[in-house]
Amino acid sequence: MPLEFELCPGTMIGGNHPCFIIAEIGQNHQGDIAIAKQMIKMAKDCGADCAKFQKCELEHKFNKKALSRAYTSKHSWGKTYGEHKRHLEFSHEQYRELQKYAKEVGICFTASGTDEMAVEFLHELNVPFFKVASADTNNFPYLEKTAKKGQPMVVSSGMQSMETMRQVYKIVKEHNQNFVFLQCTSAYPLNAEDVNLKVITEYQKEFPDIPIGYSGHESGINISLAAVALGAKVIERHVTLDKTWKGNDHQASLTPSELAELVSSIRLVEKAMGTNIKKMLPCEKPCYDKLGKSVVAKVKIPKGTVLTLDMLAVKVAEPMGVTAGDIFQLVGKTVTEDMEEDDSILPEVVEGYCKNKKC
Repeated sequence: MPLEFELCPGTMIGGNHPCFIIAEIGQNHQGDIAIAKQMIKMAKDCGADCAKFQKCELEHKFNKKALSRAYTSKHSWGKTYGEHKRHLEFSHEQYRELQKYAKEVGICFTASGTDEMAVEFLHELNVPFFKVASADTNNFPYLEKTAKKGQPMVVSSGMQSMETMRQVYKIVKEHNQNFVFLQCTSAYPLNAEDVNLKVITEYQKEFPDIPIGYSGHESGINISLAAVALGAKVIERHVTLDKTWKGNDHQASLTPSELAELVSSIRLVEKAMGTNIKKMLPCEKPCYDKLGKSVVAKVKIPKGTVLTLDMLAVKVAEPMGVTAGDIFQLVGKTVTEDMEEDDSILPEVVEGYCKNKKC
């Protein structure tokens, strides 16, 4: 299959298409749908391609003891972990409201379905692609069921090994051709020494027929830009309206100004990637005309002399003569006119020199 496909309606990824930028709102909305809408609008205004949330059906993601355990963290929204998660979880109807709002704003809307029932709901919602959170990447029954839905998939790889990712590839590939792997390290915030951007190039070699991207939890935007320079076709970053808000993700998230800078910087890096064809460009012509070096006579050279290397020098010369890079081609050829010391060696005075000419 080609390294490109449609991830959201009208938006292709992979190949030479622009990097797809996901603003991961997650649960940084504080359980407030008004804030969630504000964040969707912010993602759009900053130039992101997608606003993404996290959806779970609590009783299907957690067992009873996990939900009932005491949760005394400063980030807690309740006495138990279940109460905390319920505060942050939007209802199905609220998700429909958010999806409608995203459509009005004009930005792609999706979510990570963090259990099988959440995936069923998101499928019913007809999200354009499924995001697989790192915690579910080795949940093979979940992966298989999600892949069979037929929608594209973006799969994070935090906490996984290369061998696990090979298994994931085989499971998903059997049912679904359109998926992406994201290099990811599941730490919040993430230290630079644990990012391991080199995994991106390993994924590109190991899985050459799918796009590879990066999901980052580090501070700032520089590392994400480096990922794009390495060929990441999808970038996912958590976003927040205020890094001081309650919640574990806020400190590892980008503010609106940081997100806007990330988007504009990614587009700048994409322009700078340019082409792999090395040649003199039109923009270099003024510099070449001023400073480009050519061959001159190191000594006086009479007409009819067969040139040797010790007769020639390279200088910035007026008029510009034979380009410096062709000096070895002049050796053994005969000059057809008398040359004074320091004269430019012009192409027309060298017999048999036919650079850029038909001989």
